[in-house]
Amino acid sequence: MTIHSEKDIIRLIEADTWMMDILKAAKSLNLPDWWICAGFVRAKIWDTLHGFKQRTELSDIDVIYFDPEHPDEHQEKRYEEKLRSLLPHLPWSVKNEARMHAVNHIAPYTSSVDAISKFPETATALGVKLDVNDRVILTAPLGIQDVIQMEVKPSPQFIKDKSLASIYEQRLMKKNWKKTWPKIKVSHVSLT
Repeated sequence: MTIHSEKDIIRLIEADTWMMDILKAAKSLNLPDWWICAGFVRAKIWDTLHGFKQRTELSDIDVIYFDPEHPDEHQEKRYEEKLRSLLPHLPWSVKNEARMHAVNHIAPYTSSVDAISKFPETATALGVKLDVNDRVILTAPLGIQDVIQMEVKPSPQFIKDKSLASIYEQRLMKKNWKKTWPKIKVSHVSLT
């Protein structure tokens, strides 16, 4: 199957019962400015473009939200427990992006989409959620070209700052995506 547009990605996800069940579970939490992002979306696209018959196992399912009034990590853990009660045996990870900027020592985010735009790789800067009618909404603040062309590149934030560039390079080594998806092309950044 080929993927050419955001509509193609949305159709792909809406046709996947497993993904839709996960999105419905996350929606049931009524989190402010919520999305399921990163590998959840990227892996589906790359699995499809590689013609895989079985889904690649995810190390986590990243549910993000933005609530500057309650930046408490303990609350995130309570949301993870609620999700586990709905869909056990899934690797849920819930993060309030109102506090996550501190992980990379950058300026605070203004929203979940702003946070997604500052993810390390352009192909990972994707998020999906459901509207009131349970239709998929896709956000791709850095575009979809890199993910559908199977190119791993650093996001602008991770090119500008050399300390962030090293984080990008470490992620490439740790994730080793090329082993799972051999058709992808990986770009490196100069650390000198």
